[in-house]
Amino acid sequence: MDVEVLLDDAQRSAAAVLDETADGLAQGRPGVRGVYLWGPVGRGKTWLMDRFHTASDVPKRRVHFHSFFRGLHADAHTLGSIDLAIDAALGDVRLLCFDEFHLHDVGDAMLVARLLKALFARGITLVVTSNYPPDGLLPNPLFHHLFAPSIAVLERNLTVVRVAGPVDYRTAGAPAAGFAAGRFVPASAIEGPAPSERVALTVGTRTVTAAAVRDRTVWFEFAALCGTPTAPADYLDLSERFGCWVITGVPRLREAGADTVRRFANVVDVLYDRGTALTVVADAPWEGMFSGLTGTLDVDRLVSRLSTLSR
Repeated sequence: MDVEVLLDDAQRSAAAVLDETADGLAQGRPGVRGVYLWGPVGRGKTWLMDRFHTASDVPKRRVHFHSFFRGLHADAHTLGSIDLAIDAALGDVRLLCFDEFHLHDVGDAMLVARLLKALFARGITLVVTSNYPPDGLLPNPLFHHLFAPSIAVLERNLTVVRVAGPVDYRTAGAPAAGFAAGRFVPASAIEGPAPSERVALTVGTRTVTAAAVRDRTVWFEFAALCGTPTAPADYLDLSERFGCWVITGVPRLREAGADTVRRFANVVDVLYDRGTALTVVADAPWEGMFSGLTGTLDVDRLVSRLSTLSR
């Protein structure tokens, strides 16, 4: 992997491991050992993986967690079999790069277990990024043991590298483009849509209520989008239709409940990955938005990504 920029020590160590994997792929060796990059948000894991992926001249695929599972579920429905869906997802790739790998749902974990079995049986090289070490996947103690055999498979087939440099590069003066072109504003600074602008948007077999649709900008009330059982597949579908999002009525998140906060984090994940500008209209000041959320899953990534918004 040709890295010409200045790397911190953690990134340099990860790049060296990726270089070994790249050499094995370039030489056509079967079953080249993959890499599991994990660590705090904003340390360059995705950047390292994307440079590696771009430089790799083999049949390959780069996917985001939410997008991959939306496609897997859709293919399973169309093809009538999860095994056929996995076959379709893998195709003839020799390299699969998986960004933002995290598991909180036991159903998804069981699908990942089947995917890993098929993937390594074919000799496919896997490179992933995650905020969690392998043993931190599916952390719910009621279900963690069910994924333990797959954790062992990951550790047996991937070199685990912690990328934990001192700087969160997402907050280090990145230019305001894509997701970061959005804003974080207090509710008093913006006038929301009128009730007459509400519109029901069809997503799959059901509907999601938007506060307004204005050209390519969609407005949602936080309670309607995140306080009801919406899913990442919904956000992916909607992000393909609307290039700018505004979410109003965002409360102090400790008052919202764990499921609602997780949905909000999923929304932000999807929009960040797709480079969709997001404006957050908050009922609380920035300093009070995240207080009291210690221990909440994925909150560090949520805070890091929202911190790229101008305010």
